[in-house]
Amino acid sequence: MVKKTRKILLLPGDGIGPEVIAEVKKILEWMNKTKSLDFVLSQELIGGASIDANKVPITDEVFYKSLESDAVILGACGGPKWDNLEFSKKPERALLKLRKELKLFANLRPAICFKQLVDSSTLKPEIVSGLDIMIVRELTGGIYFGEPRGIEPMENNQRKGINTHTYTTSEIQRIARVAFDLAKKRRNKVTSCEKSNVMEAGVLWREEVQILKDKEFKKVDLNHMLADNCAMQLLRNPKQFDVILADNLFGDMLSDEAAMLTGSLGLLPSASLGIKDKNGRVRSLYEPVHGSAPDIEGKNIANPIATILSLSMALRYSLDLEQEADLIDKAVEQVLDNGLRTKDIISPNKKEVSTSVMGDAIINELSKNLH
Repeated sequence: MVKKTRKILLLPGDGIGPEVIAEVKKILEWMNKTKSLDFVLSQELIGGASIDANKVPITDEVFYKSLESDAVILGACGGPKWDNLEFSKKPERALLKLRKELKLFANLRPAICFKQLVDSSTLKPEIVSGLDIMIVRELTGGIYFGEPRGIEPMENNQRKGINTHTYTTSEIQRIARVAFDLAKKRRNKVTSCEKSNVMEAGVLWREEVQILKDKEFKKVDLNHMLADNCAMQLLRNPKQFDVILADNLFGDMLSDEAAMLTGSLGLLPSASLGIKDKNGRVRSLYEPVHGSAPDIEGKNIANPIATILSLSMALRYSLDLEQEADLIDKAVEQVLDNGLRTKDIISPNKKEVSTSVMGDAIINELSKNLH
């Protein structure tokens, strides 16, 4: 059998990024060895680590390597060490550049409450037990990228900060199509969020999502909800949702809120997907929802599960390896069933393990599931 070569670029980044990416690398190497796969792995600097070494958040060489990769898996960017840098040179600009230049317009963030971790959530078990939401966030438009933007001087020693919230029909319908397609494979329900009561861009968002639904997705249930109401409903009755569709700003906020329903940011992956290139390949970036967590850097206590599940999403959405993705998801569940916990999700009568031991335990379950 001829092995299919797949290029995977690992970008550990800052803080706990290198620690959690190391566990992903171990799994990829295990898959190469035991599953007869041929992942070609490369690892590069990004964010603060790149600033320290190269004076820029991402070099042209690393950027072009990301263009040529079948999947990019990122750890985390940023930390207090680089807080005083000029805005355009901060570590996080590397991530924004990748999202924009790779045209990664669709951010998928599942919020799943593992049955083994129901008690880790700050909400009552009956509220979050069985929770399974997919948040679809538009990633390359809206207020984060709109022009004009900046800080301008005014009279009387005042200053004015400007950010522009703007969306077009094509941008809205492109991301809405992703949400509707996902809903068809799930529970067939989309909740689209905006602020059409106070924002013209919100009115356009609501109208264009409805137009696409009526034209192409007649059988998918669509509800429109104001974003602030959605934030409240996520706490009141989160299981009413299946797929939540939102713009860049509201999607950023709602997905973080949904993440905390599950008990820990250390458990949640994300995928950022782009349009197909000339070879039919969808450009993609996968990363854990959590940040660089500099306060626990180097302590080997970070939870690698979010990054490992990000690898699972990469296998599923970019590398056409659905079976291998299922294997990883199952192995994570089994490790949690066995009572192993990193510090962020430890609870009474469970065994606290380090980052690397958690990664080894997941590989152990993967090996068992092969036999």
